[in-house]
Amino acid sequence: METDYLVIGAGSAGCVVAARLAESGARVTLLEAGPPDRLPWIHVPAGMLKLIRNPAVNWMYASEPEPGTAGRAIHWPRGRVLGGSSSINGMLYVRGNPADFDLWAQMGCRGWSHDDVLPFFRKSEHYVQGGDPAHRGQGGVLKVEDYRTILPLTHRFVEAAQEAGHPFRRDLNGEQQEGVGYSQMTRLGRFRGSTARTFLAAARDRANLNVETDAPATRLLFEGRRCVGARFRRGTDEIEVRAAREVILSGGAVNSPHLLQVSGIGPAGHLRDIGVEVVLDAPGVGANLQDHYVARVQHRVTGEISTNQLARFPRLLGEAVRYAVRGDGALTFGVTTAQVFCRSREGLASPDLQLLFTPASYDPRQFGVLEREPGMTVAVCPVRPDSRGTILARSADPFEKPAIRPNYLSAPSDQRVLMAGLRRTREIFAQPAIARHSAFEMVPGPDIRSDEEMVEYMRGYGTTIYHPVGTCRMGEDPASVVDSRLRVRGVGGLRVIDASVMPTLTTGNTNAPTIMIGEKGAAMIREDAAA
Repeated sequence: METDYLVIGAGSAGCVVAARLAESGARVTLLEAGPPDRLPWIHVPAGMLKLIRNPAVNWMYASEPEPGTAGRAIHWPRGRVLGGSSSINGMLYVRGNPADFDLWAQMGCRGWSHDDVLPFFRKSEHYVQGGDPAHRGQGGVLKVEDYRTILPLTHRFVEAAQEAGHPFRRDLNGEQQEGVGYSQMTRLGRFRGSTARTFLAAARDRANLNVETDAPATRLLFEGRRCVGARFRRGTDEIEVRAAREVILSGGAVNSPHLLQVSGIGPAGHLRDIGVEVVLDAPGVGANLQDHYVARVQHRVTGEISTNQLARFPRLLGEAVRYAVRGDGALTFGVTTAQVFCRSREGLASPDLQLLFTPASYDPRQFGVLEREPGMTVAVCPVRPDSRGTILARSADPFEKPAIRPNYLSAPSDQRVLMAGLRRTREIFAQPAIARHSAFEMVPGPDIRSDEEMVEYMRGYGTTIYHPVGTCRMGEDPASVVDSRLRVRGVGGLRVIDASVMPTLTTGNTNAPTIMIGEKGAAMIREDAAA
């Protein structure tokens, strides 16, 4: 097979890159390891809980047991389907804080300040509710909208947060992020708005775009120090595809560094140890891993309806009819209905905490299973963790899952910020607007008060909210994996365009920033080709 551009990975960034490059008229081939996005639960927003452990559309990764998680392995879902993780995630649209991108620029990432990236956020989206045109986009293929149905319990939480001193923000993706506001979702009407159903769907009729599903890439191909293509598996056959212009790796924070490593680009000593011939010694490949680790505060609800009741018969039957007839109701819910962005202490330039409210509670013994009794939950997330981990190939076999070591809570600062977030959340739950609907605090429980008890709780019961980034770090220093134009250092013809290039995590969920990286990366490729 021959093409001009080969894009490996049809996820949140890869679908954007392939669609935008196809607009130029060049031949584009897009490889996706997983199947087409035909599973019905993908397209019903509330179906996310059916996908989080479904191996048909999920890589089903897990972190290594570590001290920061009390020796537990943590489930790491990543999308293995057309649309990647945008086909299985909670659909929250959170751009991040302007300070995040200004920090990238200060770290040496030229052209990545907030002023530089804002046009690409705006280009992508069509915000259904309009918003401030200086910040929000209209006419893009990615439709973003407010929740169609909001339970009274969510309103009570937003009121309580204001009573606790957090200002109300009409648009958390507008001019000011800090405060409390309602969540926004990437959605196509009543259905999920993945990058496969938005960007890729808009380009699928182009004869110059070839999409290969069930086609896991196994090796990158090099001629000297230039990447010229890749091999992928179709059934039992190995197929070679050659790229006349460039190869773009968009596998995400796990798969991009892993494919680089099994192809010979990574820490030379480690590659030799696992039997991989070294093409380029690049110690940064697989390093700098960052993720959002959360601890939850969960209350039993009294005198109000939560999602727990709506998810069971007979109410569930009524919600299904409501969804079919009107396109709203509980089946349009994502995972988080309101959010607070706040600071753990005075003196910070921007928020370092995200408190994610859900009018539901989950069975602690069964992952992703709603309790029978009504409940409500806040996931407390330090958004700028200092802990750093690694993702390293275990062998030369591209199908053996890599070792994921996030080193959660290894930085004492992360423990302090998370403790502060738990206390901020308890302050909100103590306010009159929400306290009247709380029977009691179930998790962590009123007896957990001291610093030592809180740290033990974090380690024993904390989890990820699935935002890994940073393993192919962007920068202009020699230790970075890609430069500011996302070209892999030391080789030609190869770029990485996905969440792995983020030098630091953004303040909030990472799908929207990853889509922006896809937009900006594709524009850079087209600019460089024209030059």
